[in-house]
Amino acid sequence: MGALSGGCGHGWLWGWNGTSKNEGSSRRRRRSSKPSESVESTGRAARRFPLKQAATAGSLALAGDTIAQVMERLRRKREGAARHSSSGSDIDGVREDIIRVPFSDHDWFRALRMASYGFLLYGPGCYVWYQYLDQTLPKPTVENLMLKVLLNQIVLGPAVIGIVFAWNNLWQGKFSELPKKYQKDALPTLLYGFRFWIPVSVLNFWVVPLQSRVAFMSMGSIFWNFCLSSSMSK
Repeated sequence: MGALSGGCGHGWLWGWNGTSKNEGSSRRRRRSSKPSESVESTGRAARRFPLKQAATAGSLALAGDTIAQVMERLRRKREGAARHSSSGSDIDGVREDIIRVPFSDHDWFRALRMASYGFLLYGPGCYVWYQYLDQTLPKPTVENLMLKVLLNQIVLGPAVIGIVFAWNNLWQGKFSELPKKYQKDALPTLLYGFRFWIPVSVLNFWVVPLQSRVAFMSMGSIFWNFCLSSSMSK
């Protein structure tokens, strides 16, 4: 986490020269204060809430949940259409319902749960996580790339699943049911996620610059949030 806390400390060391009446010392003090101010401003910027990354993650979490809800409603309507066709009921009316389904019966409370998770937790959390990895493993070697991907899967992956399941159950007032939810869905969701996130993570650390990594992973999260939202709605 040096990117978040180390800047101000170094800035203080570079800026301190003691008091002196010598003009040369004053000039040296003025010169040394410039990097101090720059580092301190960088440290302050790093400690700000990452609004852009949070808004991106929240928007894409909302998109993933919207896709999940629409797909679930379409599936239910198609099952109903199949039953109607076998019983000789009004097929045209069922087809009309399928056309209208993306714009009806949307669960906005569920959408808000997912959007708030992306904005408050996933976006800021991933931003800090990727900064930490980039500071800890800065060299673009194959070893560092593979280590980042491994850490992403064994640290970030379980943390995301654990937090999003807890967030969902908390909003629904079902926090006491969380252990059962973990036992039923956490491990299958994690194993399914490995197949998707490992290649995405390789691209993320190998090609994408640091400032764009949250956005890139959030784009992948449209698909992943579809899976999570579907899993949490069971």
